[in-house]
Amino acid sequence: MSYAANAYAKTSRSVLTAREAESAVLTKASQRLQMVRDDWANQSGELVAALNFNQKVWTILATSATDPANQLPEDVKQGVANLAVFVFRQMIETMADPAPEKLTPIITINLNLAAGLAGR
Repeated sequence: MSYAANAYAKTSRSVLTAREAESAVLTKASQRLQMVRDDWANQSGELVAALNFNQKVWTILATSATDPANQLPEDVKQGVANLAVFVFRQMIETMADPAPEKLTPIITINLNLAAGLAGR
C-alpha cells in the first residue's frame, strides 16, 4: 500500500463519531475523578483539576443538548439538563467540603451516560 493510502487508512480508523467522542471524554472525566477518589490521601491535590475538567465536559454537553437547534426529543434534552444541574451541584458540594465519597455519584453518572452514548 502507498504511503498516502496507509495514512488515510490510519486516519479513517481514528476518527470518532460525535457520540463516540462524547463517550470518550465522559470516560476520561470519570477516570480522573476515580483516580482521585480511590487514592484520596495521595491524589486529593488533583481534585480541583479533575472537577474543572468534568465541569468543562458537562458545560459542553448541557449547552449542546439543550440548544434549540438540537434535534433530540424534548424529554431527552430535559433529562440531560437535570443531570447537569445535579452534577454541577455535586461538584460544588465536593469543592466546598471535600470528601472522596462525594465523587461517586458523579463518576457513576458519567460512566452510565458514556455507556449509553457508546451503545452499551
